[in-house]
Amino acid sequence: MNYLRFASIDIGSNAIRLLSSYVFETEEGPYFRKGLLVRVPVRLGEDAFRYGKIMKDKEYKLTETMLSFKHLMLAMDVHSYKAYATSAMRDASNGREIVEHVEEVSGIRIEIISGEKEASVISGTSVPQFIEDIPERVLFMDVGGGSTEFTLIGDQEMVSESFNIGTIRSLFHSIHSTEWKRLKKWLKSIGLLDSKIPILGSGGNINKIYKIKRANPLDYFITTGSLEQFYKDIKDLSYQERIVKHQLNPDRADVIQPACEIFLKVIEHVGSERIYVPKTGLSDGIVRDLYEDYLQQAEHIQYP
Repeated sequence: MNYLRFASIDIGSNAIRLLSSYVFETEEGPYFRKGLLVRVPVRLGEDAFRYGKIMKDKEYKLTETMLSFKHLMLAMDVHSYKAYATSAMRDASNGREIVEHVEEVSGIRIEIISGEKEASVISGTSVPQFIEDIPERVLFMDVGGGSTEFTLIGDQEMVSESFNIGTIRSLFHSIHSTEWKRLKKWLKSIGLLDSKIPILGSGGNINKIYKIKRANPLDYFITTGSLEQFYKDIKDLSYQERIVKHQLNPDRADVIQPACEIFLKVIEHVGSERIYVPKTGLSDGIVRDLYEDYLQQAEHIQYP
């Protein structure tokens, strides 16, 4: 069986991720399988949302992370890669300067993408086929450290939007009330207020909550009631107690509460009763884009 290997780099506000994925070309079509996933908790959002720029310490950690990713990609012999930076680097006044420095040192080219492109790439991952009972119309919601991306997915419709609402922003009280108002206005404009539309949740926090709260190991969703119970539980726990009781990493234990609050605020508006968790995100979307690029390039190869 023929296969290709692609790598995606997601430079987020809470962490930086390298995903190496296999794409097996079968008679039924391409089959995507995750290989290596490396997550480095470099919190660029701490600097971007507090100071408006990335400080030297975080710039150094970002550069060293990219160097290590370069060596890993060489060792894995990936066909191609893309590196996308999101909300923190969008907000940082020195984001472009840092991108140029990282490329000069590591050879890795980073693209700072807009919130709209981020939403498009994330929602382009598609709904995994193993989620059999998912409705045809869902609200895709990816909660990150600096922004939350939404895409309404339905029969012949797809509408996306990005908002500066994120877990790291919440920790530093840098979510403007106008963003919440803009979100509610957008949900109303596409007819989702009180619609009870199911949510397709993405991001490290909802993935973790799903592992903890799903009622059945075969379920690919959690109820909004379960999410509310989990939120009440962690609110009463200290930072250290959250780490021990729920086996959370230190950089997860503080952002998981604001993640719950963001999901619950949206649920309050739309009335969702279920959150499906396919465990896909920006990194998976990048891999699919890389494969599409590969197919387009192959079509234009001129053979003698």
